[in-house]
Amino acid sequence: MHEIGICESVLAAVERRADGRAVDGFTVRVGTLLRVVPEAFVQSFELVATGSVADGAQPELDYVPVSCRCEQCGRTFDSDDSLPTCPDCDSVRVARSGGDDLVLTSVRYRTT
Repeated sequence: MHEIGICESVLAAVERRADGRAVDGFTVRVGTLLRVVPEAFVQSFELVATGSVADGAQPELDYVPVSCRCEQCGRTFDSDDSLPTCPDCDSVRVARSGGDDLVLTSVRYRTT
């Protein structure tokens, strides 16, 4: 379950931003190429965050697709596939960018 390692990185970023304040929730931009399973992420985060400022925090995942450009016909498109094919000409000669994001975009703090 690779989500544990991802959650450890996310927790470190949350703790840096929180600077000791209790965290209620946060949002992470996650590239689809990372293949993060939402349920596994939530369970993994609960495990790694136990006893931290983010203990009990509710994660939200914002998935980002891969941006693609077909090198044969020039079509641009988004994909969730790690080996995309062009939807117009079925070529596998596709240049990819993005889709491997892991960015903490917001943190919500507890008010009480």
